[in-house]
Amino acid sequence: MSSEKFRVAVLYDVWEETEPAPEPAPAKPVRGKRRKKKREKADREEIFEALGKLGHEPFYQVLDGAEKTLVALARLNVDLVFNLTESYAGDDTKDMNIAAYLELLDCRYTGAGPHALYLAQDKALAKKIFAFHGIKTPYFATSYRGKLDHSHDISFPLIVKPTSEDGSIGIDTGSVVESIKELMERIHYIQQEFDSPALIEEYIEGREIYAAIIGNENPEVLPMVELDLSKLPKGTPKIAGKEVKWDKETEAYKVTKSAPAEDLAESTIKRLSDTALSVYQALKLRDYGRVDMRLTKKGEVFVIEANPNPWLASTSEFAMAAKKAGRSYTDLIREIVDLARARYTA
Repeated sequence: MSSEKFRVAVLYDVWEETEPAPEPAPAKPVRGKRRKKKREKADREEIFEALGKLGHEPFYQVLDGAEKTLVALARLNVDLVFNLTESYAGDDTKDMNIAAYLELLDCRYTGAGPHALYLAQDKALAKKIFAFHGIKTPYFATSYRGKLDHSHDISFPLIVKPTSEDGSIGIDTGSVVESIKELMERIHYIQQEFDSPALIEEYIEGREIYAAIIGNENPEVLPMVELDLSKLPKGTPKIAGKEVKWDKETEAYKVTKSAPAEDLAESTIKRLSDTALSVYQALKLRDYGRVDMRLTKKGEVFVIEANPNPWLASTSEFAMAAKKAGRSYTDLIREIVDLARARYTA
């Protein structure tokens, strides 16, 4: 464990980010003490606090799409950048460009490099890499502007999503299709809405399991976390779409939750861990990452995707897995910083 103290830039991106509107004043005076609604901290705020507790000197650095923020980043006097960026100027496919820019600046930073971000972002390419390494993933095809690319026959039901988006962008209750008509309509929607090839893959019925991994030379798979989709409304596809992930007012959001998967047999945990570790290494992830999988009733493990720089809020699945493994949130941030620094000083 390092005792060195560093000047750390917490780098994050914003795009038309606005403060929440103030609540309207009540029509009538309210007697007694009025209860204030607690604002949920952003992950960058929690990481900033953790870095301070560790004795580092953290400060915020923003990328908002303006050239001046790129210039400011180039002029930083910093020991390490804690990279939380997920987009640039609202483009979610540009996270790899930010990492590449940091490389050009010879700037030390946490998390995945540009090559890993690219490989994970292109889901079709990632699945081809999985197949090369013998990692089981749903059979798939891609379609763009009338061109269909496939290597296996695929069977309904299918799930259709953009090839290069993350965070459940482009995935909702209409993503699972069961007919040619529904498939063609969904492909058209993806191409029109995202100007992206559509990834068409076999829908795998099963449990949604997340494997958090931390480390480089000897990466450790943390305890499995499950997103429980069993209570979704009848007729709703059991998928982690935007309604489940982000739409807090929907029934789907309210009835789903993530928690450590407590009922897995040791043999199943090993199978999940081995699969996740193979993905982590095949895509050249580093420092930390998450692998999303489906576990069928027969015990088969299918890899859905990899997340090189997953969400790190204290309420995230990654932090949940770390806590289950005996790490406090501050310990987790310390470990990520130490792993990143060790890469540059080895």
